[in-house]
Amino acid sequence: MLYDNHGRLINYVRLAVTDRCNLRCYYCMPEEGIKFVPRQELLTYEEMERIVRVLAALGVEKVRITGGEPFVRRDLMSFLRNIAANEGVKKIALTTNGVLTAPHVKEFKDLKIHSVNLSLDSLDPARYFEVTRRNEFDAVMRTLDALLDHGIGVKINTVVMQGQNEQDILPMVEMTKQLPVNVRFIEEMPFNGSGQHYKEWVWDHRRIIGHIREAYPLLTKIPDPPHSTSYNYSIEGHQGTVGVIAAFSRTFCGTCNRIRITPQGLLKTCLYDSGIFNVRDLLRAGASDAELTGAFTEAIGHRAKDGYEAEASRFLHSPVTESMATIGG
Repeated sequence: MLYDNHGRLINYVRLAVTDRCNLRCYYCMPEEGIKFVPRQELLTYEEMERIVRVLAALGVEKVRITGGEPFVRRDLMSFLRNIAANEGVKKIALTTNGVLTAPHVKEFKDLKIHSVNLSLDSLDPARYFEVTRRNEFDAVMRTLDALLDHGIGVKINTVVMQGQNEQDILPMVEMTKQLPVNVRFIEEMPFNGSGQHYKEWVWDHRRIIGHIREAYPLLTKIPDPPHSTSYNYSIEGHQGTVGVIAAFSRTFCGTCNRIRITPQGLLKTCLYDSGIFNVRDLLRAGASDAELTGAFTEAIGHRAKDGYEAEASRFLHSPVTESMATIGG
């Protein structure tokens, strides 16, 4: 079992397979996009499989595949089959925007994929286009239908943005009446390729919950799963549930059980740190599994207490300006 220096169990890795994406979401990157990592600098699938094998031997049981958008990388399903064959990996999860996902859903359960986080920031096609800058709403809804038809658990991730989609909060909540989905509202973070959009955060987790409760007075707090990043609620008569993720407020750091590997192999022990070491460079320098194990153990043994401490220790206290696509969703 792998524990950090604050006694937190680490059993979950978020592995970004690419920084490329077929959307240009307002909260993730500028309209013109970002400077993508050259392909030769990305981790190969073989390198990622080895990283997962080393981490699984350390007790990491859950792997979440992220991007960018994972399905823009060629041969992703073959990679997922190889990861699923690792007996130490008990659960594989996916975070996807749903544009290219629907044709692959029927195979998910065979690959230990029983839940998918689907990014969907509006149920209004015109507003979806404004947020994502792409006309892909129908493709995403086809993916949602396919996931539900195949019995895959669905968490819908909705980033709440001042002046962009706050009018979509209640329609997204209403969606849980008819569908067995967990709609999770996320505080916007400054990982958009340019930095913070606002002088102050308007839609924090407290305001989001207050806004929902005004329309749904019977909103009831329910127990949160272990290591949950969201505060979860039910509404009488609704098949699904509602959650709020205090991503910028960082109220869940005390139970964090995850690490991140970026597309170019940078280990992040916290979303807000600037990276601890590059696993890709160690691999390509010929490091043994024992040396990789030692490097992971050392890094996790000097982990920041929370996102504020991690952000404060960034190189030269540089502000957060990366795109979420470059750091793994």
